[in-house]
Amino acid sequence: MSKSAQVFVFFVVVVPFVALGLAVWLWLSRGLDSFYLWLFLGRYLATGFGITVGFHRLFTHRSFETTKVIRFLLAVLGSMSVQGPIIQWVAAHRRHHEHSDKEGDPHSPNLHAKGLWGFLGGLWHAHTGWLFTFPAQKYQRYANDLVKDRMINRISRLFPLWVVLGLVIPAAIGGLVSSTWQGVGLGFLWGGLVGVFFVHHVTWSVNSVCHLWGTRPHETTDKSRNNPIFAPLAWGEGAHNTHHAFPQSARHGFRWWEFDSSYLIIKLLAYLKLAWDIKLPRQATPPN
Repeated sequence: MSKSAQVFVFFVVVVPFVALGLAVWLWLSRGLDSFYLWLFLGRYLATGFGITVGFHRLFTHRSFETTKVIRFLLAVLGSMSVQGPIIQWVAAHRRHHEHSDKEGDPHSPNLHAKGLWGFLGGLWHAHTGWLFTFPAQKYQRYANDLVKDRMINRISRLFPLWVVLGLVIPAAIGGLVSSTWQGVGLGFLWGGLVGVFFVHHVTWSVNSVCHLWGTRPHETTDKSRNNPIFAPLAWGEGAHNTHHAFPQSARHGFRWWEFDSSYLIIKLLAYLKLAWDIKLPRQATPPN
């Protein structure tokens, strides 16, 4: 990875963390209008589903089909989560499935030295560290179908625009609702940077936590696990062992504690005749 790319990743990781500290300090010292918490929640859900329903289940695994408009919206919302251009994201995830917890996996926590320091090093690498070493161009061959898709290719190349819009829109909403510059700042802080922080770390926890802690209801060749905490927090993605057992399944959570909100969105789209060809392996359904 180039030095300029590493600097960008550094700011993407550090700035939202600093913003969270500032947001909490302002909340404790001055209080906070609940509107900004709703603005944060709206961003958390919108960009989170952009990643899980869009980047992951639709574009990476083709778990269902949908209209061109929905494809566009999901690709843009996922880009606003600031996790990289869609083609790079999809390529890295397909690479992960090809080499899961083996040499070549971009973000396995299980390929490091034994002992406490090796464990912590693997956890850091899987959660965040890999972002500083992942060579964006090397794995684009894993997403050649998206490279050839004119709309998705253009959305991917316009990644900086979606990042800016993802921060400007909540700031503008905060300003319009409050009619103050303070509202602009709080909208930018809560609906922008704090939202980025939480979506980042919940998503990254699927890479790290869900390859270390949880249950393994399915036999797979890797160490993926279903984590009951991150199943709901990560929009259903925390049922990670089930996902690795059935990668193309549009549904990841099959038990009551594996709440899969992303699958509910896909079902809603299907009800509205906006999604079809939904892949759902019969084998993944728990016995009655």
